[in-house]
Amino acid sequence: MKGYLRADGRKGIRNVVLVTYLVECAHHVARVIVNKSANDNVQLIGFSGCYPNDYALKIMQGLCTHPNVAGVLIISLGCEGFNREQLASTIQSSGRSVQTLVIQETGGTKKTIETGLSHIADLLIAAHSFPVVDMALSDLSVGTICGGSDGTSGISANPAVGSCFDQLIENNAVCIFEETGELIGCEHIMAQRAKTPALGAEIINSVLKAEHYYTAMGYGSFSPGNAEGGLTTLEEKSMGAYAKSGSSTINGLIKPGDIPTQAGLYLMDVVPDGEPLFGFPNISDNAEIMEMIASGCHLILFTTGRGSVVGSVISPVIKVCANPETYLKLADDMDINAGKVILGEASVEELGQEIFDLVNKVACGEPSKSEQLGHQECVLTYKQFDAIGPACMPTTNIGVNFQVNANPDSRVISHV
Repeated sequence: MKGYLRADGRKGIRNVVLVTYLVECAHHVARVIVNKSANDNVQLIGFSGCYPNDYALKIMQGLCTHPNVAGVLIISLGCEGFNREQLASTIQSSGRSVQTLVIQETGGTKKTIETGLSHIADLLIAAHSFPVVDMALSDLSVGTICGGSDGTSGISANPAVGSCFDQLIENNAVCIFEETGELIGCEHIMAQRAKTPALGAEIINSVLKAEHYYTAMGYGSFSPGNAEGGLTTLEEKSMGAYAKSGSSTINGLIKPGDIPTQAGLYLMDVVPDGEPLFGFPNISDNAEIMEMIASGCHLILFTTGRGSVVGSVISPVIKVCANPETYLKLADDMDINAGKVILGEASVEELGQEIFDLVNKVACGEPSKSEQLGHQECVLTYKQFDAIGPACMPTTNIGVNFQVNANPDSRVISHV
């Protein structure tokens, strides 16, 4: 396996140049620059809001300094609240090339697009300056999410991903699972797997927080589509979602944008802290994918029963289809047919090995189905989080690289 060596010591499996808009008013200009570049390695991300949000800045910093990213072009209108200077400084400190265009200063739409395309040409040249080096599974970070779940998800795809996670962790990779709002009822089981009792208590509290948040919003994680797909209760859905985590010890509890620096299994708490302010926390699967990528995931394992066609910018998405009938309908979008478990054609362990093998291939450059189809979805919205406490990361040692926070209370890389 080969990877692109970044200045912070991390290695990327892709070499992407990002065009990043900082307010919806700059979205069109940024999108035209990406489209006119006519290059699959030039990808679009952005934040639509206008007033500032610490979470959005943290996630954007994590995305723009991700190991799969080589350089960034920032597109600002000029009067939004996003801290473009902070973002640009973080990117530059990470050893990546960065250019900033302010539409109000550059001369409007046409001139910004023309100047932006010139910058993209330079950024693509700079992207080739990163050395290509050997890369091992221990350099990988892999996330998992489920979407469009049905009655087959918890029987085939999710436990197969859990089996793959166990293999990756045996090879000293980082693995991240999330969706605390879809793990209600499993908190005490997860606590028993925690590295320390204090971490177990933090895990229980994170799920109780999710339960409170959903209750206050009057909407839970159990959707009409889940019921139509054969799921009967929230408990059944929770146990299915839990199966993705495998059987390894849970080494830490992180929040979006926190980057584990040691191998092992981590639970990501995606539900905002404090009283509900920003609506339903899991606005879409793609928002959660962005959070895992901001926490360093090189690729994402996406399980689905009813079917989902989404992909992502920055990091490849591997689709694991739980339902054999769905796989037949959506074969062009699915990478793995976990429905073979349902049909008795393969065991969960055999499917886990198949997923593990595909992770290796995609990490080596083979495109996933969503990459082949050109999927580059991205969602970033408003949220609010408190910093994690020391009990959440009991095993992690901090290695301070580019402009990181070595605060012992965080125990993770945190952009400043």
